[in-house]
Amino acid sequence: MSAPSGGVPGPAVPPGSDEAVDLIPDDPVLAQRRVDAHIDSGDLRGAAAVLDQMPPWLVVTVLERSATKDRAVMFRLLAKDAATAVFEALDPPLQSELIRDLHDSRVREIFAELDPDDRAGLIDELPAKVATRLVRELDADEQALTAAVLGYPVGSVGRRMSPEYVSTHPDLTAGQTLERVHQRIDQTETIYALPVTDNERRLVGIVGLRSVMKADPDTPVSDIMNEAVSARARESAESAARRSADERLIVLPIVDQETRLVGILTFDDALRILEDAESEDTARQGGAEPLRRPYLTTPMRSLVRSRVLWLLVLALGATLTVQVLEVFESTLEQVVALSLFVPLIIGTGGNTGNQAATTVTRALALGDVRTRDIARVLWQEARTGFTLGLILGGVAFAVAGLVYGVDLGLVIGLTLLSLCTIAASVGGIMPLLATTVRADPAVFSNPFISTFVDATGLVVYFLIARAVLGL
Repeated sequence: MSAPSGGVPGPAVPPGSDEAVDLIPDDPVLAQRRVDAHIDSGDLRGAAAVLDQMPPWLVVTVLERSATKDRAVMFRLLAKDAATAVFEALDPPLQSELIRDLHDSRVREIFAELDPDDRAGLIDELPAKVATRLVRELDADEQALTAAVLGYPVGSVGRRMSPEYVSTHPDLTAGQTLERVHQRIDQTETIYALPVTDNERRLVGIVGLRSVMKADPDTPVSDIMNEAVSARARESAESAARRSADERLIVLPIVDQETRLVGILTFDDALRILEDAESEDTARQGGAEPLRRPYLTTPMRSLVRSRVLWLLVLALGATLTVQVLEVFESTLEQVVALSLFVPLIIGTGGNTGNQAATTVTRALALGDVRTRDIARVLWQEARTGFTLGLILGGVAFAVAGLVYGVDLGLVIGLTLLSLCTIAASVGGIMPLLATTVRADPAVFSNPFISTFVDATGLVVYFLIARAVLGL
């Protein structure tokens, strides 16, 4: 759950005191420098006063930018309410680091204050012994709520839902529903949209708090509720979050296989899921693993680990290009000018394939295409690639033909025409094939497509050169 947007309470500074500080700017860099200056000089009271003036989002940003030892000191200077709000907004890896630096009583307090879904995310980052001990120290109700979330697979929306909600019944009145809201207002994730369930807890609809408050107190909920859009608890968290965003939902009810209500996904949690998914796709399309934490707090060894495997894979794939060049070495010896255009051929093919893969991967994420649409996608991208090839090939024919002669210009033009068609077609269907075999489309897109198209493009290039130039 996102941290509240209001001010953060903290240690009070008496008016007129020498410890009073100027208003903190909204610039995280300047705010961090102000706090660091107090900590470096040993003035912890001054650092606490500075942190006291910051809104939650700014405290979170400053903590994310700070060194590990300074982060722990800053967090200890926050008041209880402020610390809880800030802790909830941090990424789980940073939460785990803070847990290791705080004393046991403070850890127990913070862990107990977290919502069950946030607790589950933190537990995934903690050592098993620490996680087990913290869960065991919760009261019975919180243990049950946390266990309900942890019972679903990692990556499912059940793992990210909140089991704390207020529901109502079709036969209850608007007045009775408002009374239920008042009774549980402090124990629920949100009250602005209320799931409606029958006697067996099956989801039958949803009603907005505004509608309940506007209705006559004696109006049955069945008269004002709407049809509910829901998600299965074992469904992918990303697909459920995407549905929530597409439908502009404040709350997405989560149900089990028998459509019994088990939790809710709020819009802020849905946005966080989509942000995580977008970061993951972007990283993998660029040939790296997602960091899962702010860049400035990521250790150098983690940066290396996130990139080295992909670099090794791509380096091995690039040996195909070397082998192709070796096979056509005699062709290059006869027409040395052909070597001048190898970077153009490789770059254009890779870029064309990457464009198609990125477009289709995004369309898959948005639900615009399905795996059954592979034939339509192939036809669409083949035509697009052919058109791009005509444009690029025409320009290349004119320029290369003017400088190196018509024959070589024709080779370059025909190669770009062929390669753009192939690259766009392969780039378009590769994410769909990845989805079919239950792999991440982003993994199959840019890095592997670039390697494949590089080798294929050179083969096409030299075969066309041999045919046109009579080599």
